[in-house]
Parts: sequence; structure tokens; C-alpha cells
Amino acid sequence: MMLKRIIVLMILGSIIAVANTSRVLELSDRFLDIRKDGQWLLMFYAPWCAHCKRLEPIWAHVAQALHNTNIRVGRIDCTRFTGMAVEFGVSGFPTIMFLKGEFQYTFKGDRTKEEIVNFALRVSGPPVQQITRTESLDNLKASNPLFFVYVGDHIGSLWDTYSDVAEKFQPHGFFYSVLPEIAKKHITFTTHPTVFVYKENSHYFFPEFINEETELEYLNASMYDWINAERFATFPKITRGNINQLLQTRKYLVLAVVEENKLQEIPTEMLVFRDMIESVIMKNRDKFHKWFQFGWVGSPELANSIAMTVVPLPYLLVVNSTTNHHHIPEDDPSQLTPEAVTIFLEQIHNQSAPSYGGNTLPVRLYRTYFEARTSLAEMWQGNPVLTAVLFGLPLGFLSLICYSICCADIMDADDEEEDVTHEKKE
Repeated sequence: MMLKRIIVLMILGSIIAVANTSRVLELSDRFLDIRKDGQWLLMFYAPWCAHCKRLEPIWAHVAQALHNTNIRVGRIDCTRFTGMAVEFGVSGFPTIMFLKGEFQYTFKGDRTKEEIVNFALRVSGPPVQQITRTESLDNLKASNPLFFVYVGDHIGSLWDTYSDVAEKFQPHGFFYSVLPEIAKKHITFTTHPTVFVYKENSHYFFPEFINEETELEYLNASMYDWINAERFATFPKITRGNINQLLQTRKYLVLAVVEENKLQEIPTEMLVFRDMIESVIMKNRDKFHKWFQFGWVGSPELANSIAMTVVPLPYLLVVNSTTNHHHIPEDDPSQLTPEAVTIFLEQIHNQSAPSYGGNTLPVRLYRTYFEARTSLAEMWQGNPVLTAVLFGLPLGFLSLICYSICCADIMDADDEEEDVTHEKKE
């Protein structure tokens, strides 16, 4: 054991010597010798990757935020140590992973400091954390806008189901348990054990059991779906980083599409539109929450990719997460009222509203074409010279190859004609 610790310290000493100007440890393939020692938050990157370069300053802030914890933050250059990418199953850059003994978790959220730090803190501890003091619940509400709580003793089918589902969703949410005598000082509940989610300064309880005979069946069918649907805010910001997680709710995804500038500011008229869409779900939560997940998009490119066209702003887009169809209102979105939005959503729920897109082969082919055309246009606008070089050189070589092949065929044909002519003269 002592020899193993010495080896670990020697390896870490060499790593820290390389990364003495940052709290981020620059790792090599020697990391495989100590991967199961302690807890590690890793970024697998490639120096040529633009997304990796944008993540670098954020990653430094993440390392600083976790400096006083037991979590070590490092990064691995997969172009130098290609075997590391194979060992950890890395298929794209950057990939963020958390290693804890035999367990390995992949981060799938937004690449922001807050999201990454919260992910590391969640998976570093047990799936369900115990609240033992009255003031702890107040502290949680002040620091964490959304979390789940089990109220009761750690026995019975509800606790078993809750702890099992919490383990599955540990990378995506915070889960706690508390005794009834502590919980009753903060919230009102009629029976226990019970489970609730805290968000938007409110408590929403897991539906109570119907009767003992249906309890197990009800729990197995409902707890997972309930937590999966409630782990998001009522009106979150939707990005390319979290939209796939939101689609897993199996709900209709209602998107208020606006445009943020580089300072994350929204023009007044778009802000009014976004707030109007938010008011629909806030005032009609009991009516729509079961079927619709609301949110807003600050990047029109994401909405363009879904609608496969350039949408005007502001815009309202509703996506069916099970079929990938989307719905748009017939009226001009900028002229919509809360009443009109309510009628539109009711038509979608009743399946009387027109739908577009889907998963058919022609639609998938057109979506691929649209995204490729959009990416090429963005590259041209960003750097036309580099784009011309990247696409011009391959096309030029291809043209030369085709020309040489065609010319060779023509010359062969001319030679054959000359041979025939000579034969006739003889």
C-alpha cells in the first residue's frame, strides 16, 4: 500500500510540474496507473478542436472552483495519447468524464462552469444525500434552485424505488432524504413517506398511492417518468447542450425563439414575446405541464435546424419529442396572445394541428442537406479565404484527376482510330 502511494505521488508530482501555472493537471497515458485512485474530472481534447479551445478558460475556472474539494481536474490531449481515447471510449471532442473508482460518468449538459461543477459535485457523493439539520434545507433552497427530497425512514417500497431512480439520474439532478420531524418545519405534507421536488420556490409532490394493491406497479411505472419530467425548470433556456435531455421527457417541447447578442441581451420586443409564452405555462401549469415542456431558445440556429428553414424572429415552435414532428402557429408569432397560444397548444394535444418534419427518409436527407448548407454558409461568413482553400483544393485535385482520366480515354480512342486507318490503307 505504501509503495502504491509513493508511485501515485511521483506521477502526480510530474503532472503538477508540467501544469504549474494552472490548477488543471495535464495528464499523459501514465494516468491509467492511477485512474482508480481518488476522484477525477477529465476533459479529453484535441488542440485543433475549436470547441475545445472555447472550453479552455471555462475549464480553468472549473478547476479553481473545485480546488478545495477531493476532486482532481485534468485534461488529456488525445492527439498525443491516442490510446487514452480508445481506453475511455471517446468519440468526439471535447468529452468530459468523471471517474470514481470503477464508475465512469459522461457529462452531457451545457459546457458552462456552473453546469460542470454541479455535475462533478453530484456524482462525487452518494446518489441520495442525507439532510440531518433543520437549517440545511434552508441552505439548499438558497443555493440550489431545483432538487428532489424523500421524506421518511429508509424502508419500504417508496424508498427503494426512489433510491434506485436517484442512482440512474445522479449525473442530472440532486437527490436528498430527510426525516419527517425535520421536514415538517419547512413544508406541509399529509402523509409520509413522500417525495417532492423543489423548484421555482414551490414544492411539487409525487402523486400519492392509489392503494396497496397497485403500489408497486404504480411506483415502478411512475417514479422514473415523474423524476425525468420534473428534473427541469418550468421555463429553462434550451441549447444544443441540453435539448437532447429535454427531449427524453417524451413531452411536446414548446420553444419561444429569440436572439441573444454576445452580451446575452435580448431586444425588448423579443423579451416581451418570451415573457408572454412563459406566462402561459405559469398560469396554466396544471393544464399543460403533464403534456408540454416549455422553454426558450436564444440561438435561432437551433430553431432553424429543427424547422429546416430560416425562421423569423421572434418565433414559436413546438416539437414532438417522440416523432420529431414540429408544429408552428398559423398566425404571425409576433401577434400571438396568451389566449391564441392556449388554443394552439390544445389543438396540438388533440392532434388537430398541422405537423411538419418527422423521421422519414426524405426528411432526414433534407435535414442533412440543410445543416451542411448552413454550416458551409457560416464557415464562408466567418473566414471566406480558409473556406475557399479547404474546399477549393480538394475540388481542384478531383477536377485534375477527372480531366486526366477523360483525356486518357480520348487519346486511347484516337490511337485506335489511327490503327484502323492504317489497316485499311494496307
